[in-house]
Amino acid sequence: MVKQSVIVPEEIAIPAAVAMAEPPAHLPSFPPPRSSSLGLRRAGYNKLFLSQPDVASGRPSTLVDSMRASSPTHPKEASAFLSSLPDAEYKDWLTQHPSALSNFDDVVAASKGKQMVMFLDYDGTLAPIVDDPDRAFMSEQMREAVRDVARHFPTAIVSGRCRNKVFNFVRLKELYYAGSHGMDIKGPSKSTKHTKSKANPVLFQPASEFLPMMDEVYKALVEKTKFIQGSRVENNTFTLSVHYRCVEEKIWNSLSELVRSVLSDYPELRLTVGRKVLEIRPSIEWDKGKALEFLLESIGFVNYNNVFPVYIGDDRTDEDAFKVLCERGQGVGILVSKFAKETNASYSLQEPSEVNKFLRRLVAWKKLHLKE
Repeated sequence: MVKQSVIVPEEIAIPAAVAMAEPPAHLPSFPPPRSSSLGLRRAGYNKLFLSQPDVASGRPSTLVDSMRASSPTHPKEASAFLSSLPDAEYKDWLTQHPSALSNFDDVVAASKGKQMVMFLDYDGTLAPIVDDPDRAFMSEQMREAVRDVARHFPTAIVSGRCRNKVFNFVRLKELYYAGSHGMDIKGPSKSTKHTKSKANPVLFQPASEFLPMMDEVYKALVEKTKFIQGSRVENNTFTLSVHYRCVEEKIWNSLSELVRSVLSDYPELRLTVGRKVLEIRPSIEWDKGKALEFLLESIGFVNYNNVFPVYIGDDRTDEDAFKVLCERGQGVGILVSKFAKETNASYSLQEPSEVNKFLRRLVAWKKLHLKE
């Protein structure tokens, strides 16, 4: 009997029962406290958009249920439902995850005496989510904002994309890049003014032994799904993505069964569900949170007392990084989302345009600070 790959739903809210890390005792007001009652009060919202079906049950519909839960297919209905929620509930969520722009002074005040290090997701954070993943271009204004940030702070892009592909989107050589959800990490070719470590240039690929397997599975998925109109298989080197954003919902089940049939021969891989994407990755203990810690060490900030990481992301996989920051009791996570949902992030921004404003304000603050 063939072992089945692990299937874990992504891009869905963390269950309210998951314990959130508390802020350090010496910083009682930072990050903002979280409410343990939010998940219970938002039961209706969670039921429609953020449900987490029992994917371990083996039922044929489980994967499709996860796909629907993580990918609302009717934006107008979603918007209407959200607008019907009591104002008090959304306001309560904002008190737990306030705007990083409105509370900018609190963010930078917490970094006093420490080196700020920036970590940025790409899709949905620096660039808008689009139907064609090859056309997820960032604006020139955003590129300039990221370039300015990197002049003042060590900066890394942490994405589920192939490292080379996300580099081609960003086109800034002075950054660190962590592709494939942190499984493919590379730093600048030479040390920058921010880099303390004198070691060789960073290059780390913890899943390199899976490369032949990933290539084999990629070819099989392309062949199996070629007749599913609107589907697309993306090779992210150490992970694979099967996009179904342009696939009619009525054939999602057919697509999911084709993907499962391929993975049934590869128990070493696991399947997760994201924003209208099925993601296949090696079953190793490595994620964006571990990538964050690895990069901090590589840059030269092993001592927790002298560094202030800021991680901005919109994806379920970014929660691993937010969780690490909570456990460290240092730095802040900023969730990019227009909707209220359970998160380990301390602050929020609504969309990439607000990320741009935050980055520009950060640069202006740093320049002013240097003049003092």
